[in-house]
Amino acid sequence: MLPLLLALACATDPAGGPADPTPGDGEGSADGGGGDGGDGGTAGDGGTDDTGDFCADAPLVNYATFGQGFMSTHCQGCHASTAPNRYGAPEDVVFDTVQQVWEHAPYILLLTVGEDPAMPPAGGVTPDDQTRLEWWLRCAEPGT
Repeated sequence: MLPLLLALACATDPAGGPADPTPGDGEGSADGGGGDGGDGGTAGDGGTDDTGDFCADAPLVNYATFGQGFMSTHCQGCHASTAPNRYGAPEDVVFDTVQQVWEHAPYILLLTVGEDPAMPPAGGVTPDDQTRLEWWLRCAEPGT
């Protein structure tokens, strides 16, 4: 089942870009838009959806204050370019830099935040760190 989740998470559309990970109901998407017809905004822009409310009181969370350590601890065992065994992680899903993380932010949120996260497969992410991850990838300025 894990290979199926990884394949779905890293799927591309026919034009070669990432497939839209938004489930359509507004839940689990990085921008909260969910295809509901509103502008929804994007991660970090405080759009017109609930992202603004969610982010209104969020502390400063970015790559330097949280993301780098989180990615190193929970993701780079499989998603580093230098990982000796990627355990089935797609070769094009690498989290060596903040830019690479932001390229995959919608997928990261989809697979790591919520009641039954698929990533990391071994678990171990505390609810507090799930919240910090969501603050970072939904509220921070993209690329930070």
